[in-house]
Amino acid sequence: MTHFRGHCSPKEGGVHDAEEPTAQTIRNWLAQADRDAGQRPDGLTTDQREELRRLRRENRTLREEREILKKAAAWFAKETGSIPSKDSSS
Repeated sequence: MTHFRGHCSPKEGGVHDAEEPTAQTIRNWLAQADRDAGQRPDGLTTDQREELRRLRRENRTLREEREILKKAAAWFAKETGSIPSKDSSS
């Protein structure tokens, strides 16, 4: 199976040949190369895609951490019998 930025080229009968990408795969590669070179405005460059992927991953991590902290704060408030006010800055 040939991989180029997430694309693979299937051959007839489900057999994969590392030497022969499909015509559509080659068109996709050329279009992406044009975007990367600034010659096509119809999509994200490879760098932009990678940044978007990184930011989405970071956002997901931050949301998970926030949920954990929220649960921990609720647990500690319950254990200590104190609930901080909503306008608390801490």
